[in-house]
Amino acid sequence: MANSKSLIAYFSRKGDNYVGGSIVNLPIGNTEVMAKKLQELTGSDMFHIQTIKSYPADYTETTNVAQEEKRENARPELTAIVDDMNSYDVIYLGYPNWWGTMPMAIFTFLESYDFLGKTIIPFCTHEGSGMGISERDIKKLCPNAKVLAGLAIQGGRVDKADKDVANWLKKLDLLP
Repeated sequence: MANSKSLIAYFSRKGDNYVGGSIVNLPIGNTEVMAKKLQELTGSDMFHIQTIKSYPADYTETTNVAQEEKRENARPELTAIVDDMNSYDVIYLGYPNWWGTMPMAIFTFLESYDFLGKTIIPFCTHEGSGMGISERDIKKLCPNAKVLAGLAIQGGRVDKADKDVANWLKKLDLLP
């Protein structure tokens, strides 16, 4: 897999976020920070998953919208698509843990492509809930893909997660 063409597709939210018990204004979302660390190590292409309708700037309002989307099993419309998804063998899929799983925009993304024969490698940021049920949800949405063990990093630690990311990739045999 080390010679496979890979893509880092990630959803991240900057602005007001919950970090270590406080609301903090982040200039770059935690998941994007982690995606960039991954890109430095893997040289993968990057794709930022974004919704047409932006989430509120206020953290609590965003959590309310996210909870409503989950309850309604919504599929938020995305701003762009990956031009040549067929050219990628490996997809690193990044997202924050929202209400025990991935944001519904990730569901939209996964349902937009055929992942037959592809490898999906999830990673997420969280504030105490780890991967939640997101890996199970990915397997359900992409039954023809191989889903490897994901990496969950606490948002407040993402700046110092270089070694964790490298060790995870080595464990998965994706780094020399």
